[in-house]
Amino acid sequence: MKPESITPTNIDEYIATFPEYVQNMMQELRSTIQRAAPDATEKISWGMPTFYLNRNLVHFAAYKKHIGFYPGASAIELFKEKLDEYKTSKGAIQFSINKPLPVDLITQIVKYRVEENLKTKSS
Repeated sequence: MKPESITPTNIDEYIATFPEYVQNMMQELRSTIQRAAPDATEKISWGMPTFYLNRNLVHFAAYKKHIGFYPGASAIELFKEKLDEYKTSKGAIQFSINKPLPVDLITQIVKYRVEENLKTKSS
C-alpha cells in the first residue's frame, strides 16, 4: 500500500502514505500506545513507526489487509491466550483492517512492555 519511493522520517509522514480508513486505524493505535506508554518517544525504525523507551518498545506497520503490531516475543507468549482470534508469529500480531482494534488488549500489551523495558534498564 505504501508508495515505495517515499521514505518517511516520522510517524505522521508514514501514516499519511495510506488511505484514510487505514490512517484512522493507525492513529487510533498510535493514541492507544501513547496513553499506555506516555514516556515513550516516537521514531521510525526498521522502516516503521516505533515507540522507544530505553530501547525499542513496540512497532507497527500497515499492509494491504492488516495492521502489524510488533511487541516482541515475550509479549506474544504472555498474552497468547488472548490472541487466539489473531494471526500471530514469534513477535507479531496481525489486526485485520476490517475489524475494530482491540484497544484494551493493546493497552495491556504495551503496559507490559513498558514494565519489561524499565526492568531491563535497572538490571
